[in-house]
Amino acid sequence: MKILQKNTAITGAAFLMATSAIGPGFLTQTTVFTQKLLASFGFVILVSILLDIIAQVNIWRILSATGKRAQDIANDMLPGLGYILSILILAGGIAFNIGNIGGCGLGIEVLSGLPNVYGAAISCGIALFIFWMKEAGSIMDHFTKLLGVVMVLLTIYVAISSHPPVLQAVHRSFIPETLDAKAIVTLVGGTVGGYICFAGGHRLLDAGFSGTQALPAVTRSAVTGICVTAIMRIVLFLAVLGVVSAGNILDGTNPPASVFKIAAGEIGYRFFGVVMWCAAITSVVGAAYTSVSFLRTFHPWIEKNYRWLITAFILLSGCLYILIGNPVKILVTVGALNGLILPVALAVMLLVIGKKKIKGYQHPLWLTVSGWLVVSAMGYMSYLTIKGWLA
Repeated sequence: MKILQKNTAITGAAFLMATSAIGPGFLTQTTVFTQKLLASFGFVILVSILLDIIAQVNIWRILSATGKRAQDIANDMLPGLGYILSILILAGGIAFNIGNIGGCGLGIEVLSGLPNVYGAAISCGIALFIFWMKEAGSIMDHFTKLLGVVMVLLTIYVAISSHPPVLQAVHRSFIPETLDAKAIVTLVGGTVGGYICFAGGHRLLDAGFSGTQALPAVTRSAVTGICVTAIMRIVLFLAVLGVVSAGNILDGTNPPASVFKIAAGEIGYRFFGVVMWCAAITSVVGAAYTSVSFLRTFHPWIEKNYRWLITAFILLSGCLYILIGNPVKILVTVGALNGLILPVALAVMLLVIGKKKIKGYQHPLWLTVSGWLVVSAMGYMSYLTIKGWLA
């Protein structure tokens, strides 16, 4: 593999994962929880970053060491388990993609005035165009990197404009006034839950990164992906904190848009349109690619026709969006649901690597121990979240 192609694949996988996480749900969740917890939300972000890194490094290294996709690893451990995991991932992917496509429409509406549905349809067409290009993998890598950088830079501008209380945010990030288990589950679920934790790992497998010799690059890519999402989360947190700390009331129907508009006026509102569209379209690409990757090894026909399945996935998500809409509550709830999937998926990976002997590779003990701690912590917090829903 040429050095340039290798580096492109490594950073491309990191940004595919990161931009899959940074979607409309990410923007909404961060805004809603910052409004609720204020500066103490910084502590939630720090905890979630730690859990994200442990979970993702474990999963990506196990995928690379075995050279297999997650569904095949699960089926190796218990026949049929891979199919169950795939169903969970597909369901979560479609649910997320409904919000993603809605976000595409909203972004174009803000920028051009076109009705939301038309913007959503145009964005679906752009996503399909990317997947039907001959060099789809390379184009996807460059596309997600470019739009990822644009999102971060524009949000930094808004964060500076909002004049956030940075010292207070730093203080409460380590000594919070309030704790919220649901917020942690939702953030981890929105960053590495469901299909997202497998997005870059499966992309690296497709790019030829498998076996123990690829592990340093895989680890670097996994950490890079989390760092990109962390930077975006922190910058958006500061932007929202600056706005709400000044006593402003956010629009409950579209909290992130009101943050951008209050902080930076009309230009901030237009920036929101760009950020929302970039976040949404890259998440459409990531959700479709990763969700269908969970089917590709089940039958040769699926592998041969995976582009048609991606097309069907995107069109189905678009039709469902038109039917049920894109309320704020759905975007927050889906993040929490994906957080419930994570402890199951990570536990399966750890059980497999614990039993499977791979020549020349021993999974690091610190990763195994910390991985099981994440499974336990996320499992317990998921229990508290479900208990809260049922109460």
